[in-house]
Amino acid sequence: MTPAGEKPAGTGSDRDLAPLPIALPPVEERAAMPAGFRAAGMAAGIKPSGRPDLMIVATVGEPAAVAATFTTNLVAAAPVRLGQRHLSATEMGSGGRFGWATAVVASSGCANAATGAAGDADALEVCRLAAKAVGTDVEHVLPLSTGVIGVRLPVAKIAAGIEKLAPRLETTDAAMESAARCLMTTDTVVKLATTSVGITGEDGLPVRVTVSGMAKGVGMIHPRMATMLSVVMTDAACPPDVLFGLLAPIVQRTWNQASVDGDTSTNDTVFVLASGASGARPIEAGTADAAALGSAIEAVARSLARQQAADGEGATTLITCQVSGASDDADARAIARSVISSSLFKAAVHGRDPNWGRVAGAAGNARLPDEALLEAAGLPHVEAVARAGRQPELDAERMRIAIQGHVVYDGAPLDLDRPAVSRAMDAPEVLVRMDLGLGSGKGEAFGCDLTEGYVKENAEYTT
Repeated sequence: MTPAGEKPAGTGSDRDLAPLPIALPPVEERAAMPAGFRAAGMAAGIKPSGRPDLMIVATVGEPAAVAATFTTNLVAAAPVRLGQRHLSATEMGSGGRFGWATAVVASSGCANAATGAAGDADALEVCRLAAKAVGTDVEHVLPLSTGVIGVRLPVAKIAAGIEKLAPRLETTDAAMESAARCLMTTDTVVKLATTSVGITGEDGLPVRVTVSGMAKGVGMIHPRMATMLSVVMTDAACPPDVLFGLLAPIVQRTWNQASVDGDTSTNDTVFVLASGASGARPIEAGTADAAALGSAIEAVARSLARQQAADGEGATTLITCQVSGASDDADARAIARSVISSSLFKAAVHGRDPNWGRVAGAAGNARLPDEALLEAAGLPHVEAVARAGRQPELDAERMRIAIQGHVVYDGAPLDLDRPAVSRAMDAPEVLVRMDLGLGSGKGEAFGCDLTEGYVKENAEYTT
């Protein structure tokens, strides 16, 4: 307990529990094709519904630099393993984390996961077909698949589709949106985001660089190292290793802070591709230009993660939890993620029940992630090993909680106008603000309410 007359640590602007400021470039939720890329999408007959299910994103000229993160699920899908091999083949020593690519080929309706050697051969054949269609080496093609696990790809249908798609590749915004729609499975809306920042040009003057992304994923969302599927493109010039150095911590602050149902997919993949077509100077690590490009990638990643959480299967409400006053950012992120992942609190949000006890309980149950994720977020190896899986620092008598701007807990229960808070929760987004009163650490996470619709959709998923 704080001694009488002393203010708890963290007293200041964060203690009023206003929403945390987001110091990132503004984002528009639309397609904006960066220079140096082309795309196309179509319905190839993979989905019985006849909806779009096959897309290609390709460079206009030379291969693009690529940084990637993949699922850590031990039942990793064939396209995940093949994508890692292709990145390793194009950049020695990358460990499958970065490299070069001319094209990404993606199919939806079939995950090609847990399909054995035959599934591996199917993924490779799809890449071979795409490579021939766009005129590149097979190692310069990266595959993506999403859909039902344990089902093989209909390669003959995909082959016919790729043959039709290649002549349709265009550099337009509409082509990017068409490609994004092909990623959708149980998604109800297409997920797009774009922003731009100034980067130093070859003549020393600022050049406007575009960063745009697409994503899919509304169920089986509880990522570790990535999200369901996402392709982010930029016309910045950035070496693959530098691009990965920017992406890795961004993933920890955005996609790894999103959860719909607590299940980590077999196919989670994020690709960030840099064409270099903007005319800006190549990005060097640790520079102001690197920071600017990183902020743009993070703004797009954050927007896509929020869109994915908001469109969670059966969801009616986006849940955002923002934590301040933690001992450090890692603790803040762990607590925020625990709150939005709580099935009890997710159900309470659906019922517009301001049950702050479920927030407090989830915070007290939080655990830091494993050492690989902590290192990716920037912690030194020794500290990451020591803290992995441990509980964050928390003192219930210093903690404050607000739901939709109403302070509901301040080191002890408060008199609460429950009907008023309940009415405030009847909104497309519910914000939970917490301040721990321990330090300057901050973090946020994104989830959604738990509804009857989620149970119904997943009870009938394969039928």
